Amino acid sequence: MSRLFRDIEGGVLTPGGSVVCIGAFDGLHLGHRALLRHAQARARALGLPLVAVSFEPLPREFFQPQDPPPRLSLPRAKVEGLLQGGADRIGLLRFNQRMTAMSAQDFVHTLLVGRLAAREVWIGPEFRFGHKRGGDVALLQAMGAELGFAAGQIEPVHCADGERVSSTRIRAALRQGDFVHAERLLGHPYAIGGRVVRGKQLGRTLGFPTANLRFPKTPALSGIYATWVHGLTERPWPSVSSFGTRPTVEGVEPLLEAHLFDFSGDLYGRHLRVEFVAKLRDEEKFDGLEALTEQMQRDAANARRLLSAERLRATA
Repeated sequence: MSRLFRDIEGGVLTPGGSVVCIGAFDGLHLGHRALLRHAQARARALGLPLVAVSFEPLPREFFQPQDPPPRLSLPRAKVEGLLQGGADRIGLLRFNQRMTAMSAQDFVHTLLVGRLAAREVWIGPEFRFGHKRGGDVALLQAMGAELGFAAGQIEPVHCADGERVSSTRIRAALRQGDFVHAERLLGHPYAIGGRVVRGKQLGRTLGFPTANLRFPKTPALSGIYATWVHGLTERPWPSVSSFGTRPTVEGVEPLLEAHLFDFSGDLYGRHLRVEFVAKLRDEEKFDGLEALTEQMQRDAANARRLLSAERLRATA
C-alpha cells in the first residue's frame, strides 16, 4: 500500500479515522516540525494514523509561473522528511486550476471528511486554504463541530533570541550566505539532496569533474560554495559546489555541481546530499574557459581552507 496520494478526490483512505496536519512544509523548518510533532502526539494518543497534507506545486508557484518564489526543498525531500517526522500517510495534492476554484467548505467535505475521515485537523499560524484563501482555523472549528472533528492551530515558533521561524526568513538568510542563521531557523544545516545525473562533462575536461544534481525549481540561493557531500562514507566529503545556471556555458536550468576533493570513482545514479557551509562568491560569466578554470582553482583552494578549519573546530 502506497503511503503517498496525490488526488483530493477518491475513496476513503483512513476509514477508521485520522489526525491531519496541513501546510506547505517547504524546507521542514522548526515551525513545520513543531506542527508535525504536535499532530503526531495527538494521533498516537487517539490511536489513529497521522496524515500530513501539502501541495505540489505550492500555491504561490502556481499563481506566479513567470516569477515563482524560491523553493527550499524538492518534493522528494519533503516527502522523506514528513515520513521521518512520523507521518503515516502523505497527501501531496496536485495544485491545479480545479483546486484553485474549490471552496474551503468543499475542501473540508471532499478531503478531510470524505477521504481522510478526520477526527482532528491541525494547521500552523495564519494558514489559509480554499478559493481566495477563504478557509482558516475558525472555519475548520465551525465545520468540525457539525461534521465530527476537532481543529486547532499551533502557536508561532521562535528561536532562543525571540526571532520567529519562517520560510521567508530562511530564504533571506540563504540569499545572504548566512548558513548559521539558516541552520538556527531550520533546526539542521541547509542541504539539497538528489540523484547524480550526467551533465555535459565540461568540468572533467577542465580538471574539475563534478557530481551533478538537478533542481527543477527556483532555488533559494545561487553562487559558489564550500560544501560537504553526504552519502559516500560515514564522514561528509569536502567539496566545492556551483549552484546556478552556468552563464559562461549558456546554461538555463538550475544545476548543483559538486566537485569532490581528491575523489575518483563513478557517482552516476547515487543519491547524495550537499550541505552548504560558506559562500565564496556570486555566480558570474567569464570571458572564456581559461578564465573560468583559473577562478575555479581559486575557489577550490578557498573551499579547502574553510572546510579544514570547520573540521578542526568540530573535533576540538
